[in-house]
Amino acid sequence: MGYTNSPLVVYTKLSPNHSGQRTHSIDRITPHCVVGQLSAESICGCFTSPTRQASCNYGIGTDGRVSLCVEEKNRSWCSSSNSNDQRAVTIECASDKTEPYAMNSAVYATLIKLCTDICKRNGKKKLLWLGNKEKTLNYSPAADEMVLTVHRWFANKSCPGNWLYARMGELAATVTAALGGSSVSGLQASSLKNLSEAEAVAKIGPLFTENQKESGILACVSMAQFILESGYGTSELAQQANNCFGMKTSLSGNTWPNSAWDGKSVYTKKTQEQNDDGSMVTITADFRRYVCVEDSIADHAAYLLGAMNGSKKRYEGLAGCTDYKKAVQIIKDGGYATSHTYVQNLCNIIERWNLTQYNVVSGSTTISGWYRVRKTWQNAASQKGAFHDLAYAKQCADQNPGYTVYDPASKAVYPAALVASVPYAVRVSINDLNIRKGPGTNYAKTGQYTGKGVFTIVAESAGAGSTKGWGKLKSGAGWVSLDFCARI
Repeated sequence: MGYTNSPLVVYTKLSPNHSGQRTHSIDRITPHCVVGQLSAESICGCFTSPTRQASCNYGIGTDGRVSLCVEEKNRSWCSSSNSNDQRAVTIECASDKTEPYAMNSAVYATLIKLCTDICKRNGKKKLLWLGNKEKTLNYSPAADEMVLTVHRWFANKSCPGNWLYARMGELAATVTAALGGSSVSGLQASSLKNLSEAEAVAKIGPLFTENQKESGILACVSMAQFILESGYGTSELAQQANNCFGMKTSLSGNTWPNSAWDGKSVYTKKTQEQNDDGSMVTITADFRRYVCVEDSIADHAAYLLGAMNGSKKRYEGLAGCTDYKKAVQIIKDGGYATSHTYVQNLCNIIERWNLTQYNVVSGSTTISGWYRVRKTWQNAASQKGAFHDLAYAKQCADQNPGYTVYDPASKAVYPAALVASVPYAVRVSINDLNIRKGPGTNYAKTGQYTGKGVFTIVAESAGAGSTKGWGKLKSGAGWVSLDFCARI
């Protein structure tokens, strides 16, 4: 077949480190973390020496620009696996230097665009993330399918880092949607695996607020069940089946209307249950497998609303109940759980995380707005949480230095700006630091570079594409990313 290169490429410096033309058609994409906030040019520079014995097809620099290191027709030396690299387009992405090797929003957005472009040019309509080494390497993609693989499967490495690894399912779904193919929509529990408990709570909170609007079941109660039964979304059942509530294929002999389960997808595992005398017994059971976390939440709510006990509803009085302690007792009395401490466990979780903040405001069908904690407003991927209560948003920001609280109108409200921080001098140690017309990668480049030297910053601003923010040059030439400036 004929091979082409991506039109997204803005810089080319071909590496001598490759094996010539592929022996297998392209049906895989393997993203890597480059372990450094490098430019597109610098990524190519890593692979110019034959002694390096390494290369990649594409590089994505820290500002989202794309470079070509090895033409797509050729097999790069990137994944410690000849068989993988013969069939994979490999991409080195600028990242932090330490685990989880996080990538900024500009890099991740370009990765989505580049993967979409690679799929289109190679006749693929779907990008798949199977999430398991053995399953993936034994999978034969259909003619219109592309599969994601990772370096850690072939060598004792963390690559692509836990930040990107947790987003591989999201990456596949986003690219597939852009290609117009059928896609797994919604949140995948796999994206919760490497989050802290606080981060997981903040990420799932809005889902339960939305669910309360539909079901009438207090968001804090369903959320506490999610946390208790899935370990903040990290349990085997959640990770493998998006089943976050321990929902078996058959529950108390019940069926109910509006189920979000497809009626056939099953995950079988061993589980422990508690007898009336307090003893534990291990059984093997079939559990429901869901497309996404939202479906798990919806089916759980449908069960609580529709399950019957004879001619009466099993959880009568739950919908519309505004007292979380009473609601939790209704669930326990209906026979939902066998644990003797279930009620107290749920109440403890609700109180620990102040989950009542996610409840729909009494007498209203909407929440007045969310306070979001991010590095910058534009960098949505950096969000640590969304809170209805400003006090909790401030607490989250205090626990994450460098983060800001933004109100529902996207205005920064905490912490207060340090107006006395400028002017000051910085040293730039790279030749190709871009100067932009405004504070962010969403502003046009002036076409000039600072070069190496000492410069005076007279104003600071948050903006897209920079972790530390942007600084305005005293000369009036424009703005530069402070990620590449050392204050002196």
